[in-house]
Amino acid sequence: MSIRHGLLALLERGPRYGSQLRTEFESRTGSTWPLNVGQVYTTLNRLERDGMVAQGGEDDAGHTLYAITDSGRTELRTWFEKPVDRTSPARDELAIKLAMAVGAPGVDIRAVIQSQRRHTVKAMQDYTRLKAQALLAVEGGGARERDDVAWLLVLEQLIFQTEAEARWLDHCESRLIRLSATAATGAPASAPAAPAAPAAPAAPAPPAAAPNGPTAPSTSIAPGTSIP
Repeated sequence: MSIRHGLLALLERGPRYGSQLRTEFESRTGSTWPLNVGQVYTTLNRLERDGMVAQGGEDDAGHTLYAITDSGRTELRTWFEKPVDRTSPARDELAIKLAMAVGAPGVDIRAVIQSQRRHTVKAMQDYTRLKAQALLAVEGGGARERDDVAWLLVLEQLIFQTEAEARWLDHCESRLIRLSATAATGAPASAPAAPAAPAAPAAPAPPAAAPNGPTAPSTSIAPGTSIP
């Protein structure tokens, strides 16, 4: 998750102080990835060090305000335009857990899968209920419509993600069942069939003699004989 760029995006709308940035970030993402004030100020200090934000005085309550710089706007535009890199995926705890469970002594990997599936399905149901609430908020309009639309997009991504995870868990279980069956029989999962030996050509049938007249051709066709 790029907290750095998320804060730059919020600062592009105007100067803000740390707690305000945290509140707006969580409002925009539905607190899916909660921040603490320490994270926010640590990131702001790094952005200030890199010349992407600058302190811009204080508000009426004495909070130090931060403003985005031209360098920060350039960095933000580049972030929006550049695709998210998928060639080096983040570590996925579930994938690592199942990979480590394969062959681990005393671990029933199918029980691990079933437990995770129950959790994933429940999460999907929860996200679907939240999506219905977000849709009502968007349709109702209001001052927070932008945040409601942003939250709806995040929720739909989470729904698609959990749906994919549920399908993957089903696939993992099916894969394990096939591998277990293969190990039990000692046969490979799919062995190529041996080629059939070519059939020996059949001897042609002798011509049948007519009682009166020339010999007639036989109408008997030996098995395997092609008809021109």
